[in-house]
Amino acid sequence: MSQRALSRELGISLGAVNFCLNALIEKGQLKISNLRASNKKLRYAYILTPKGVAEKTALTSQFLQRKLKEYDALKAEIESLQEDLKLGADMGPAPVRAKSRE
Repeated sequence: MSQRALSRELGISLGAVNFCLNALIEKGQLKISNLRASNKKLRYAYILTPKGVAEKTALTSQFLQRKLKEYDALKAEIESLQEDLKLGADMGPAPVRAKSRE
């Protein structure tokens, strides 16, 4: 199953799928192998390791939920920063005040 198909099946974004798969690889529960599907394309197989098989489903579910919350928080922070930049650009430069001669 492709990451795009997994994204559709789980109802989460493609970026979230990629983020979680990479986290599972770092955690040692998945490993990745290159498979040649044709002369022009590389495909990847994600293979569950013995350590991954031994982990309980509940622990994996909790881990993925934490990662999805982290992803959503990062996404919200980026959107907030983009909005701040937009507001700053809309305001233009601050007006220059004349110096008083007192």
